[in-house]
Order: sequence, then C-alpha cells, then structure tokens
Amino acid sequence: MKIIAKPVEMVAWFDQAGKPHPVRFRHEGSVVQVQRVVHTVEEKIAGKRMIIFRCQSEIDGILKVFELNYEVQACKWMLWKM
Repeated sequence: MKIIAKPVEMVAWFDQAGKPHPVRFRHEGSVVQVQRVVHTVEEKIAGKRMIIFRCQSEIDGILKVFELNYEVQACKWMLWKM
C-alpha cells in the first residue's frame, strides 16, 4: 500500500458509545463506498488519539484495501494508505 495521507470528506455514523463507522468518502472527485471494514484499532500517534480502519472496496472494478484514520480530538478523517 502507498501512503496517501490526505484529508477526505467522510460520511459516517456513530453508535451510542461514540464509535465511528465509515460509510463513504470523497477522494480526488470520486465517491468511494466503504464496502467492508476488515480491522479496527485505536492508537496514539504523535500524542493524538486515532482510530485506524483497514477497509476494502471495489474501485474501478478492482478490490482495493485502504486505511482510513479518524482523529478523535479534531474529528478529522484522513485517507492514510491505499
């Protein structure tokens, strides 16, 4: 996977405990549906609490794996790897 590290516009829902669940995001003008969340882990990176989602979706007919990072304090989403 290649490191992208770009902020994205995200549509997500949150459960009653406040945990986010990504639905879709916009990357380079196209909308990508998050078809499956493979793995979720919570880490502290540079002193910031992050939730890292490893997901997979079919993009342009190819099944791709990518990582989305959610910064809890700032409520920001980032496409980290693709």
